Amino acid sequence: MTLLDELTMRTEDMVQDILGLCLIESPSDDFARLAEIAEHTAELGTRLLGRAPERIQTEGRPALYWEPQPGGVLLLGHLDTVWPVGTLNSWPKPLRTDTTLSCPGVFDMKAGVVQGLYAVAAIGAPAGVGMLLTTDEEIGSPVFQPLIRKAAGRARAVLVLEASADGALKTGRKGVSQYVVRISGRAAHAGLEPEKGVNALLELSTQARTVSAFGSDGLTVTPTLAVAGTTANTVPAEAYFHVDARARTRAEQDALHVRMSTLTPVLPGAEVTVEGGPNRPPMEPGQAAKLMDMAYATAMDLGLGDLRGVSVGGASDGNITAGIGIPTLDGLGAVGGHAHADGEYAVITEMPRRSALVAGLTAHLMSQP
Repeated sequence: MTLLDELTMRTEDMVQDILGLCLIESPSDDFARLAEIAEHTAELGTRLLGRAPERIQTEGRPALYWEPQPGGVLLLGHLDTVWPVGTLNSWPKPLRTDTTLSCPGVFDMKAGVVQGLYAVAAIGAPAGVGMLLTTDEEIGSPVFQPLIRKAAGRARAVLVLEASADGALKTGRKGVSQYVVRISGRAAHAGLEPEKGVNALLELSTQARTVSAFGSDGLTVTPTLAVAGTTANTVPAEAYFHVDARARTRAEQDALHVRMSTLTPVLPGAEVTVEGGPNRPPMEPGQAAKLMDMAYATAMDLGLGDLRGVSVGGASDGNITAGIGIPTLDGLGAVGGHAHADGEYAVITEMPRRSALVAGLTAHLMSQP
């Protein structure tokens, strides 16, 4: 019996376990719900893998870690979602059809977590294969980045269980930088003596246009949230805006940081300060080339058909592991769509197929000297 045959026979078990995770709403900011889903997943993983994870608590957040032997393979995922508690109550029913599961977080990325656990179980849960599941990925991994680096540093490769891109694996991801540009001016009465003020909103509009112009082909620099002023009849003394930047290469990301750090005011009397910087480094496509070749060969061996690799703009914890030089292949999780959007779904027939791909690729990696 092949890996694909074995996992196909377990499709219904997989579906029920994915639904079990999805019925526990787990937004990144709800520590009680995160604790609940971590405990549920720990029990599921213990049953499937035959060993319990290390339960890690950092700044009130849980993580689960099945530690691999040095030089092994690390599967990486997260249990938090972008969906607030109560979303399930208004989600269109049914959650399951003949072909799909549709519920908050199923595509990003609870189906991928379960598929990964079944994949490791299918190859006998060898000690050289581990898994790390965190609970702060959707907010940029501010707490668990050090743990991710430490865990990845023990591995020969990292396989990220994030959702696919229209079925394709993710060989590259843009790096993310996040900034807040703060403007200080001087308040004055907007009707009586506006000339005595220094209008922070006007300075903000100039700086936002300047920052937006830093973007180029492949580099996006986008002003997003903006706030200015206190009352409708006062020249704004304070203002700020956020900037989301995505870079293809580390050099591009570093060059942008220099430009952001040297913003200067235009209006006399205004002050500009810049906070923030790179959050996740780029996952440059070349680092995943050998892993993608292995995944393609594995897919052919298993009869899964052709396999594509793409670069995408969104970031994941795979950016962190690739950034420290560990070969990383992403997008090995669910096949479906509408991540972070109403109607998020995962395709049921693809669940055992992608689980078999992870199992076969992991076994292939473990067989390498």
